[in-house]
Amino acid sequence: MLTDTHTHLNAEQFDEDREAAIRRAQEAGVTRIVNIGINREHIPSSIELAERYDFIWSTVGWHPQDAVTMQPGDIEWLEELSRHPKVVAIGEIGLDYYWDTSPKDVQHRVFREQIRLARKVGLPIVIHNRDAHHDVLTILKEEKAAEVGGIMHCFSGSWETAKQCLDMNFYISFGGPVTFKNAKQPKEVLQQVPLDRLLIETDSPYLTPHPHRGKRNETAYVRLVAEAAAELKGITFEELARATTDNAIRLLKLT
Repeated sequence: MLTDTHTHLNAEQFDEDREAAIRRAQEAGVTRIVNIGINREHIPSSIELAERYDFIWSTVGWHPQDAVTMQPGDIEWLEELSRHPKVVAIGEIGLDYYWDTSPKDVQHRVFREQIRLARKVGLPIVIHNRDAHHDVLTILKEEKAAEVGGIMHCFSGSWETAKQCLDMNFYISFGGPVTFKNAKQPKEVLQQVPLDRLLIETDSPYLTPHPHRGKRNETAYVRLVAEAAAELKGITFEELARATTDNAIRLLKLT
């Protein structure tokens, strides 16, 4: 009873074995999958995937790396898609100061517009935050994101940052890095996040967990994340799987 709350199964890396990858996920005990929309090119195929499988859901949103590609009318397009019965969140949205693909002012504008959209349509948001902790928190507060809450995807910040996110009605999600030998901070933060606000993910095909690091990630490997998280929390694998799935169902209404 595992839930991968963040994957990209519609990415080109799965073009040759997508159905097999989904089957392997099921064989690994994954019962719910949230596939993430990131731009105009990828959102339609994400929704199509969710329509094809009753245990897959989709999000719709503009990734900060692609913020510069958002055109007039795209926010209205997202609003229309947000009403689809298999769309459960606005995302992946946020800020990325690592990759220099979209100017910061454009990222900020697009991020704010999508938070406002989420509040308008009443959906939670999925946050991408890379090297932008202060600005992400500032914008979330200014745009009253606590009204909808959401997921801090692949969390990499400090416990102090995590506490501020928890205070704003967010769940904290962890992926492959918690299996890395030298990933001290994510492990320490995971140990402190309350079990009822914890989620797990793969972000496949990226951030592959140990012992497959260096190869393509896939949703089946969320089991490795769950095993590592359970050990860090000092609970059984079954308890961790049940709690994180219950959390995903509650937040995203995965019914």
